[in-house]
Amino acid sequence: MRHRARSTARLTRPLLLCGVLALTAACTRVVGGAAVPGFAGGGREVNGVNVDTILLDQSRMRAITGTGEHLTIIPSMDGNNPVDVDTLADTTPQACRFIFAETATFGPDVAKFHKTTFQDPPDGALISEGAAAYRDTGTARHAFSDLVATVGTCAGGSAGNLFVGDWKADATSLHLSPGGCGRDYRVVSVTMLEVTFCGFPQSVSDIVLTNITANIPN
Repeated sequence: MRHRARSTARLTRPLLLCGVLALTAACTRVVGGAAVPGFAGGGREVNGVNVDTILLDQSRMRAITGTGEHLTIIPSMDGNNPVDVDTLADTTPQACRFIFAETATFGPDVAKFHKTTFQDPPDGALISEGAAAYRDTGTARHAFSDLVATVGTCAGGSAGNLFVGDWKADATSLHLSPGGCGRDYRVVSVTMLEVTFCGFPQSVSDIVLTNITANIPN
């Protein structure tokens, strides 16, 4: 199914560029963010899925994006905990907080988490890959369906066009495109995957998700 968010009042250009356009992580360097406490200890695997090893390494991301050595991991933006940018989330409509609050995006039942953000300064491009693992497939699908419902509520509000833009969802995937950038989500086994991007074509996000999915054990 396809949806079109209603038009909304304008916000300032700096806010539009730094956060709404899909990469909240890029803003944390400016406004700061509070990482939630670490989840349960032990190994990094949940039902055979390791959120560290299913994500793509820098060399693979360079090959997919075609950026070569220009693509690098943003310092301090390779973490194991969801991050909320409270200074932005607290001034955003409740249904749209997920744009700036990863705890709202992935929900309260995350068992393991990993997210890495890359930058391509010459082209002014950013891309991140993230994976949240849950205790079972039912919990993962519940988190995903909650996110789809949240996106729908945000899209239907007065700020929907700004924070969501055009969006579409099916049983296992979700895509939204605020301001010409993009966010893609996919639920696979016990994981919910996320790719956010700005300055790259949709095909890059699709390839990244396909490669991450291929790393998840059947």
